[in-house]
Amino acid sequence: MSAPTTAESVVLDEIRDMYDAFMARDRERFDRHLAPDVTTWETPLPRLISRDELDAYRDERPPSVVAQVASLRVEAERVDVWGDHAVARYLLVASKTGVDGDEVSRVTDVLLRDPENGWRIVHHHSELWARPSQVAETADPEPGPESGPGSGERV
Repeated sequence: MSAPTTAESVVLDEIRDMYDAFMARDRERFDRHLAPDVTTWETPLPRLISRDELDAYRDERPPSVVAQVASLRVEAERVDVWGDHAVARYLLVASKTGVDGDEVSRVTDVLLRDPENGWRIVHHHSELWARPSQVAETADPEPGPESGPGSGERV
């Protein structure tokens, strides 16, 4: 893969900042990366069609769910930009306290560049790819999806 363009780098920096905000438990900063009408489809969350549904889910979620996430990192990223539209594909690796190994999710984010607010995610799709026991056994990130609870948690 060739070196990312400036726009691609900015998109990737925005995504990384969103996860840094999650780790800092800074919901306001996290939310600046989301469009007001963002849709969120994640393993194991319900399908969330609006920001209001996402907010309601996060407000009802036990704090311990967020607290168990020890680190998040973005790997194997690919970002394509077409004018004011972008698609970012990457692996999100979550380390959790009390869990041996990492959980890996395949993520696709669709972004739109707003002239006033910059890049915002309009659709977030995250699918659990591997549980800790599977990460060590699997070298190729292309097998079919796994089912079950995953690291798809939001601030």
